[in-house]
Amino acid sequence: MSTKSDFSPDAALQRIIESARRLGVELKEADALQWMTAMAASQTDQDISVDIKSGVYGAKFVLLDFSPQDLTHFREIGRLVEFQDQPGVVETALALSGSSAQSKIQTYPGDCDYFERVNIIAETRQEACQILTRIMREKALSTMRGPTYQLIEVKYGNYPYDVLRGERPIKAGSPVSWRPEEIERGQIEAARSDGAPAVLRWEDLAEDPGWCKLDWVVADPVRGQLANASNMLDVTWEAPDGTITPLDGYLDPYFQEVYLDSSSVPIFSKLAKHVSADALDHYVEQLEHEVNKYLTKDVNYGKVAKRLYNIFRLTGRYEEAAFLRELFDEPATMLYQVWALIRTIDDCCQAGGAITKVQMLAQVDNLILAVIKALEGDQEAEIVRLLLRLRDMLGQQEGGEGLNAPAEAARAEVINAVNNFFYERLTAIPTIKEYMDSIQQK
Repeated sequence: MSTKSDFSPDAALQRIIESARRLGVELKEADALQWMTAMAASQTDQDISVDIKSGVYGAKFVLLDFSPQDLTHFREIGRLVEFQDQPGVVETALALSGSSAQSKIQTYPGDCDYFERVNIIAETRQEACQILTRIMREKALSTMRGPTYQLIEVKYGNYPYDVLRGERPIKAGSPVSWRPEEIERGQIEAARSDGAPAVLRWEDLAEDPGWCKLDWVVADPVRGQLANASNMLDVTWEAPDGTITPLDGYLDPYFQEVYLDSSSVPIFSKLAKHVSADALDHYVEQLEHEVNKYLTKDVNYGKVAKRLYNIFRLTGRYEEAAFLRELFDEPATMLYQVWALIRTIDDCCQAGGAITKVQMLAQVDNLILAVIKALEGDQEAEIVRLLLRLRDMLGQQEGGEGLNAPAEAARAEVINAVNNFFYERLTAIPTIKEYMDSIQQK
């Protein structure tokens, strides 16, 4: 397959057609040619575009993969996860990321992933950290639970020393995961590595906020569907002289984000000026590291395919990217959504959860129908059997009882089906297989 320097969309399309036919992949030829032509003409590392009709914006090549069809749905959930502006103190720009930002090609997305730039204007870094500490806890407490959502976890702060949480050892510098009840108390009770009691207080972690992320489960009463919704924060401090400093030490690039409100363009533009000149190279290196992880440790060829797609479209390997783009629309990739939703149901099964048993049962029914539609034969029968078992246990359980065993069994089977589907197709394209082999050898 060709490189960016000698790329010809028409010639590439013919090679993709041959590969797709050989592997039994349905190919939308006109769409593939249009996408490759647009990618070849775009400057993927700098051009920002605003869609006037929908009001979203982002890098031109990112918007090529976004469909506004579900925009109302995403904006509704966005109102739950977003942080509010505070004039002169906090300014924000909320975006979709992950499969949610690629809704034109990923017909069966998994979670509702959001990314938010949060710029805090303060006299000192310490003051900015204190403001972040306050608004994160306020956000968590105000969205702890409601008729259609419940908070699952918040990532905030880094461990200042080695600890034991239960039987699990955690190294100093690792992100701290807060459960809802711990956020309400404002502290985590753990133990030091020598067994001595340790108490981590929310406000004591302010100086090193680290990786900040909030996770919820949300129920859409119209669709009858559950989903995990997350908001990853990129927090910056703006000093009186206009200097922008990322509180976690790194300003994230904008290679996979669709921003939901064009009124935040000035904030985005101000921050984007400070993105490192080598951000693209760094981003690709991060993706390659993740590819290696999912090829060798936590084997998952579906996740490999998603990351390879982003690598290829960013590095000018449009032919390989166009082939992967078609894979995400295949019926078998619906299992990615099933896998994510099984995890969502598992998250809901906890004491004090706001998501009802009726909502969870309706979700399992939807999963069963989706599997029947996408699969056939022994594979369909086995996954449906596991989902029926999951449904039976949901019907019998009392509040707070977990579903780990049946949920994990069903999820493992679904992961296996996803792995087989992507493995066969990734390794059948020589240039993609060579690239995966090269990453494993690094």
